[in-house]
Amino acid sequence: MKHRRLGRSGLSVSEISYGNWLTHGDQIEADAATACVRAAFDSGITTFDTADVYAQTRAETVLGQALTGVRRESYELFTKVFWPTGPGENDKGLGRKHIIESAHNSLRRLGTDHIDLYQAHRYDPTVPLEETLRAFDDLVRAGKVLYVGVSEWTAAQIADAVRIAGELGLDRIISNQPQYSMLYRTIETDVVPTSRNLGISQIVWSPIAQGVLTGKYLPGAPPPSGSRATAAGAGFIARFLTDEVLTAVQNLRPIAAEAGLTMAQLAVAWVLQNDNVASAIVGASRPEQVKDNVGASGVVLEPELLARIDEVLASVAILEPEGG
Repeated sequence: MKHRRLGRSGLSVSEISYGNWLTHGDQIEADAATACVRAAFDSGITTFDTADVYAQTRAETVLGQALTGVRRESYELFTKVFWPTGPGENDKGLGRKHIIESAHNSLRRLGTDHIDLYQAHRYDPTVPLEETLRAFDDLVRAGKVLYVGVSEWTAAQIADAVRIAGELGLDRIISNQPQYSMLYRTIETDVVPTSRNLGISQIVWSPIAQGVLTGKYLPGAPPPSGSRATAAGAGFIARFLTDEVLTAVQNLRPIAAEAGLTMAQLAVAWVLQNDNVASAIVGASRPEQVKDNVGASGVVLEPELLARIDEVLASVAILEPEGG
């Protein structure tokens, strides 16, 4: 397993990280989740990503249990704050009250005394950015959070956060967590260039496009039973389940075979060719899926092969930011 520095910070992360958005506490039981986490460690993964809102907070609890007994210094633990975790008006967003209380709750569920990377799960236009950044900075100064990042922020929002942190002497963000895959490339337009200039890395989610890039979804056929398309989060995958997209994905098979990779490995290796990507988050419901994905670490895809991928997906890849 290769490691990369996260932004201009001193934090190294595994090129492939393990995430439990649609698995722990939801799609799979605790025993299976623990088996996947152990497989991740055995495969060299040291970076684990979750969020307080996943499975209505159960995902953090399951991950914390799976990490029990593991030397804390041997892994990097990431979580997030923003989405509602309770019925109250202050149980959501990026106001100071919700950030501080959510951090304490996440620490308790995860069974740790610090979070390596605490991320703003979305941008909150209803709260002054200064308040959000100062709350994060307070957690860093208290030693409860080591680094801060964001998720799915625009280039302008990222730039504003860095500028304000500089003006106020606050801890600056070091990462952004966007969706990114061969089929969904919107960050390449503005987010990646801005982030690169500011010393911020991407930790990308859905590099396999919710499983579509494994090739298991076939044009004209119903989704396999128990797949992401039939489980929680199915709305995220719907845009890719057209016959046009699924046919194009099948045309990637000979390219993967030529590279000596599985389809999933080709997809993960592809996002890691972007030098602004520090880590690709993969999820799994079975240990063998983790082991397969890890085979993408350290893979170098030749320019000719990358060009062929672009040609195959030219008509179906989403290139422009949504709404813009």
